[in-house]
Amino acid sequence: MRIRPLTIDDQPFLWKALYYAIHVPPGEAEPSPEIVKEPNIRRYAIGWMKSPDDSGFVAILDAMPVGAAWLRRWSGGERGYGFVDEEIPELSMSLLPGYRGRGIGTKLLRRLLSEAEKRYAAISLSVSESNPARRLYEREGFNVIGKPEGGSIKMVRQY
Repeated sequence: MRIRPLTIDDQPFLWKALYYAIHVPPGEAEPSPEIVKEPNIRRYAIGWMKSPDDSGFVAILDAMPVGAAWLRRWSGGERGYGFVDEEIPELSMSLLPGYRGRGIGTKLLRRLLSEAEKRYAAISLSVSESNPARRLYEREGFNVIGKPEGGSIKMVRQY
């Protein structure tokens, strides 16, 4: 496996990664792929790399992208689910089904965090309380802030 920076050419994969970033609890039906077009979700991928603060990495296995971790900073009225403030970028991350639980996410997240540490004082995210990825975020230094909202929690990692 190799990890490389996301580029503007990765936007089609970023949309796919965004879909798989949506946590679906066991036994529940997966949402339609059209869900990524909803305004509160599409903001995580639309116009990728138009902002100098857009950054991230993609995991490549057998010449195929299998996961991504990316950051976006929100300003003005735009806010993500994990928004804390305009100086703290929000993390989004996902792996394609079949590639989870193999250490790929840990390597991908560590690479992103290593680079983000050079630019930011903190990183935020929103994760479903029942999402197994929560344990990964906790292991990598993210802490819960505030109270749960709609089954999700905000977490922040300070540098």
